[in-house]
Amino acid sequence: MDQMFKIGDFIFRLQCEDKIVPPPNFMKFIYSPADDSGRKAEYCYDMRVSLELPVPVGKITAERPDLKVFQEGGLESRLIGVKGTPGYYACYQEKALDRAEVILARDRLEGLHIDPVFTSLLALEKRLLGKDSLVLHCAYMEYRGEAILFSAPSETGKTTQAALWEQYRGSRTVNGDRSLLGKAGDRWMAQGWPVCGTSEVCFNEELPIRAIVMLSQAREDHAELLSPGKAFPLVYSQITVNRWNMNEHLRAMDLMEDLLKNVPVYHLGCTISERAVECLEDILGI
Repeated sequence: MDQMFKIGDFIFRLQCEDKIVPPPNFMKFIYSPADDSGRKAEYCYDMRVSLELPVPVGKITAERPDLKVFQEGGLESRLIGVKGTPGYYACYQEKALDRAEVILARDRLEGLHIDPVFTSLLALEKRLLGKDSLVLHCAYMEYRGEAILFSAPSETGKTTQAALWEQYRGSRTVNGDRSLLGKAGDRWMAQGWPVCGTSEVCFNEELPIRAIVMLSQAREDHAELLSPGKAFPLVYSQITVNRWNMNEHLRAMDLMEDLLKNVPVYHLGCTISERAVECLEDILGI
């Protein structure tokens, strides 16, 4: 494969052996220069298979069971694994400011069809941060031409609330687990992302954001508009942030500050009922 892709405003080239097949959701982001005034790829990934993974050099800046991050000469390398599975399945190494090499373990190729397993190979959250974009853990719903984003820790009910809006208000879920947040002029936009969790709902679409709704489970439905100060820690907890890189971390914080100045954030304590829809509908004024 030698193919160009576009996620948000990031255009990149992926070169890999034929035995390496990206997941179907990733292929929804194929890009043709004819679609966008002939813009060229600004980054290239070379992906290949090897019997053994290389050992990166440099200072270890982050380490957990499924990830080890190295820094050397301003470039980053990563050993990438899967939580609960011993060892690593890939090595990501930046070779220049516009190129990275990804080496895959030959005996671990069977897992590449899983969206996050493949997408983790490319350090996309880092590339998109350079485009002033953030990845939010949320159910991305379209209603009347705008995006409403339900965000909360896993198992809180993001996809459930999106499904209630589909059932009672005819909305549509664009992505059941993630959205890329980027700007078009002065307006924050919800954009497609090639990972959708267990929802299996993933479309490559961009819509202006009407609201971010932070969820919690409750016995009675209630909603409130949050101040930026109250909203910040709740939204921050659901943003993909590489805390091991101070410059990237500070940039993400700056973007979040701008996001919360321009996008209203609500808290919805909710049940699994039409009343939860009505409660949010009332406070949004729609």
